[in-house]
Amino acid sequence: MPDEIDIREDYISMLDKELLDILLKDHTTSKPDEQHNIFWATADYAHLGAGYQYNDEILSSGITGSHGDIIRPRVLKSHDAQTARSKDMAEVFTPSWICNAQNNLIDEAWFGRKDVFNHENDDHTWTVNPDKIIFPSDKTWRDYVRDCRLEITCGEAPYITSRYDTTTGKPIPIEKRIGLLDRKLRVVSENTNTTGEWLKAAHTAYKSTYAYEWQGDSLLLAREAMLFAFIDSFKAKFGSMPQLKSLKYIAYIVSWNVWQMDGLKGVVPDSCRDGIEVKEKDLFGEKTITIKCEGCNGGDIRKHNGKYCYIRKWTDSNSEKDRIRFIDLIKQH
Repeated sequence: MPDEIDIREDYISMLDKELLDILLKDHTTSKPDEQHNIFWATADYAHLGAGYQYNDEILSSGITGSHGDIIRPRVLKSHDAQTARSKDMAEVFTPSWICNAQNNLIDEAWFGRKDVFNHENDDHTWTVNPDKIIFPSDKTWRDYVRDCRLEITCGEAPYITSRYDTTTGKPIPIEKRIGLLDRKLRVVSENTNTTGEWLKAAHTAYKSTYAYEWQGDSLLLAREAMLFAFIDSFKAKFGSMPQLKSLKYIAYIVSWNVWQMDGLKGVVPDSCRDGIEVKEKDLFGEKTITIKCEGCNGGDIRKHNGKYCYIRKWTDSNSEKDRIRFIDLIKQH
């Protein structure tokens, strides 16, 4: 297993080369016969040359082997790098005790009572409830597992899975994890006995857990953390590694449910064409026009000329019709 904090891409590639490629896929820009990956969306790696520029896709070959230590969790970056990202992208990661407190509020509203999974202490620690979770008379554990959760601008996804505290770097034992997905997986493990039952319920847990992020490196770290939360929970329940086909399917779900997006516009970051000059020809010759994005200039999220992001409606089919624009999902609710 990799270091508790830094999941090395080499380790994922060693498990299976295709597994890392699945985690890198961007479903909005990919075509049926052509994969496109999430892109860096940060200039932090531009000094490394070709393949690491702001608009370059993140390729598995660029983050494994001799390049295997390029992407690192924020807490392991230098102080200068952390400061620069906070200044340029308002990147500030939330301590786990705050994530826990806020996730507890969600569960308090859902269960109708406090301290369901843990009790918050005055010193910013928490005491885990060791007993099996009891559900309200009008709700079941399956209702909880399938209830949708979304972390916005997720960074490394500390609200979803807390394998480590993103501000201190301290690993968090599986029994003390407080993420939205961690809680779902705990409930799954408490209410299933066979691997088949567990996997089916875990799939539901992952399909109902969503997040989006701008920067490609943070997005990959979030996807990796969710994949390894699956591995950790399966091993804690059954004492062995899940099969490769199970890992690939979880990675596939995560690649859809945790996506790259400008949260203010609902589009792929920097995909709007606003203020760009292009040349056009008409009967009177060639002229230069400036493209205007109605969404950028008018503030209407539904009128951007960028690439609107797609997520997956999880039905039994594998049709492209299962894709839906994220902003259209918002409109329906």
